[in-house]
Amino acid sequence: MSTLTASALTPETAVARHLIPAGEPWVGEVKAGQTIRLLDLEGNQAVDTLFYSAANPRERYDPQRTLRRQASIYLSTGTVLYSNLGKPLLTIVADTCGRHDTLGGACAQESNTVRYALDKLHMHACRDNFLCGCLHDGRLDKGDIGANINFFMNVPVTPEGGLSFEDGISAAGKYVELRAEMDVIVLISNCPQLNNPCNGYNPTPAEVLIWDAAAR
Repeated sequence: MSTLTASALTPETAVARHLIPAGEPWVGEVKAGQTIRLLDLEGNQAVDTLFYSAANPRERYDPQRTLRRQASIYLSTGTVLYSNLGKPLLTIVADTCGRHDTLGGACAQESNTVRYALDKLHMHACRDNFLCGCLHDGRLDKGDIGANINFFMNVPVTPEGGLSFEDGISAAGKYVELRAEMDVIVLISNCPQLNNPCNGYNPTPAEVLIWDAAAR
């Protein structure tokens, strides 16, 4: 599934803009009807993201329901992100990258040692960022960290059914936009990974922009 669709929204009309420094977390809320854009500023930056219902954070993004209902393992324009209660959380309404991963998961200190080497244990990871975001928000805790979406990340499925972490397919200025179908909490780790080609071994900033429904 790859559907390139540009947006008519302009940064000047956004009601909120947040720069996420390289390797850092961000947590915020998007109201029903609002649109959130995740912007890959310099290219090939993996933006690991989790979504929750703001009314009930125990309701969260469910990759199994999402992939089964759309019959595709990649996300792009038109994909509806479903919750673990079977409700639509958000819909991808624009995408200039064309494909996003929801299988590879988030890097952790433990997985870094398995994938790379024992001496990588000390390195910062997306799970650490998620934990920091949970503490900052106050409604979430470590038990709420589940399977995430890796926006802009390229994780092909091999003919044997395995996963291959490859060079990114995004570029500077590429973005994905999602319309919130309910009030949602957005928890982001702007991936700090230095060992994975997903971000060219060079984490870079990303940006979040939010528009009210009237802007569309």
